[in-house]
This record gives sequence, structure tokens and C-alpha cells, in this order.
Amino acid sequence: MTNEEKAIKTTYLSIAANTGLAIVKGLAGFFGNSFALIADAIESATDIFSSFLVLFGLKYASRPADDNHPYGHGRVEPLITFMVVGFLITSALVIAYQSIKNINTPHELPKAWTLFVLGGIIIWKELSYRFVVKKSMETNSSSLRADAWHHRSDAITSVAAFIGISIAILLGEGYETADDWAALFAAVFILYNSYLIFRPALGEIMDEHVYDDFIVKIRKVSLTVEGILDTEKCFVRKSGMKYHVDLHAIVDATISVKKGHEIAHVLKDTLRKEIPQIGRVLIHIEPSR
Repeated sequence: MTNEEKAIKTTYLSIAANTGLAIVKGLAGFFGNSFALIADAIESATDIFSSFLVLFGLKYASRPADDNHPYGHGRVEPLITFMVVGFLITSALVIAYQSIKNINTPHELPKAWTLFVLGGIIIWKELSYRFVVKKSMETNSSSLRADAWHHRSDAITSVAAFIGISIAILLGEGYETADDWAALFAAVFILYNSYLIFRPALGEIMDEHVYDDFIVKIRKVSLTVEGILDTEKCFVRKSGMKYHVDLHAIVDATISVKKGHEIAHVLKDTLRKEIPQIGRVLIHIEPSR
């Protein structure tokens, strides 16, 4: 199974899980008189839409290169990540607005049984985060990583809801708003988490240099190719799940142009074989001094 297929399959699982959780949270929040749970359900609902965006991005990014897109379609991934962040910010603002409104409105205490619902949700979402983030690392997918953080933020907002409901139930009358304060805290956390997701995607689309370890690996593999004496400049940029490489390789200055060309092709093939994450490779041959 290719990285693209793994990522797409993982996203389908995320969509199914978030759909089920949004329904459970919404019903539990409505009948259990807990806005923190309803806020949690709102976030899960936005997760569904964002996961569909991720799915679209992954399928589009997997398209092969063509005349108009010689480097492939991978750059759609950070663009989709920006849209996912937009969904997160929107849900956080909606939750914050409704939380502040509820804090100023008298209402009943949440039901105690909602804590059991939240306990199960917290465990499930943390396990989902660990599963999806593992797949994002295997596939080098930034949008899948963003989807994983949706699960983690969902788990933390559920923890906040659990604490708020517990305080409201244990301390009783006069502490009904603890549940709403928990939802407000969740909104602030979602905003902070949005920045953590946005920043790497921005770096990716701006070709930010953050690949030192990867470059070390490229240089090491290059030196195993016969005829390569050393490497000079090496630039890496990420597009989707692939890394495109520009490498200056040093060869014996006395060899023919044809021989240097042959060495460059062997080097390119070796790099792509030994480091499967590499997409396009541009080799510039430099003569030894």
C-alpha cells in the first residue's frame, strides 16, 4: 500500500469516528444539560468537514505530474491545512460566544451521567490521535498531521468539559457555569492549537529550510555512489508527501561530460531507491579542484 493510499484510508476512518462522536456528544449534551459537551459536539462536527477537506486534498495531491504541474500536485496539502485551520478558528469563536452567553444566563446543573460519556470519549480520541499521527509520520502528510491534531484537541476539550461538569456537580448550586467556563477554555485551546497546525504548513508552502537531518541522509547516501567525491549545495523542499531535492555533486574534474552525466543519473536513481520519500531530483555536477 502506497503512502497516499494509507493516508486516504486513515482519513476515511477519521470521518467515520468523528461522525459517530458528534452524534453521541450532541445527544449527551442536549439531554444531559451540558454546553461543554455540546461545544465538544460542535468541534467534532467541524472535524467531519475538515476531514473531508483533507480527503479531497490527499486525493488531489496524489495526481501525477503533468505539463502544467511538473512537480506534481502536492502543494494542495498545505492549502487544505489552511482551510482546516479556518474551520478550527470558526468553531472556537462559535463556542466562545455561546459560552460567554451561557455564563450570563442561569441554567440547570449538568447531569452526572455525562461524565461517563466524556470518559469514554477522552480515551477514544486520544487513541485516535496516536493512530492518525503515526500514519502522518509514516506518509509525511501535513494535512493528515493536522487531522491528527483535531483528535488531540478534541480529547483535551473533552477533558476540560469533564473537569467543568465535575466541579458543577460536586459543588452544586451556584457553580452551574463551571461547565460553560470549561467550554470557553476549550475554545481558547482550539485557537492556540490552530496556530500550531498553521505554522508548519506555512513553512512548507514558503519552502522554509527545516530539513537538516534529511540533508545529512542525502549526503551520506550520495557518497556511496561510485564517482561521487563529495557533495556541495543541497536544497530540499516538501510538496505533499514527497521531498524534491536540488543537489550539487562533486566528481573528478578530468572525466568526460558523458561520464559525469552517467554518474548523475546513477546518483539520482540511488537516492530515489534508498530514500523513497524523495520525488524529483536535480543533480548539478561540479568538478573537483
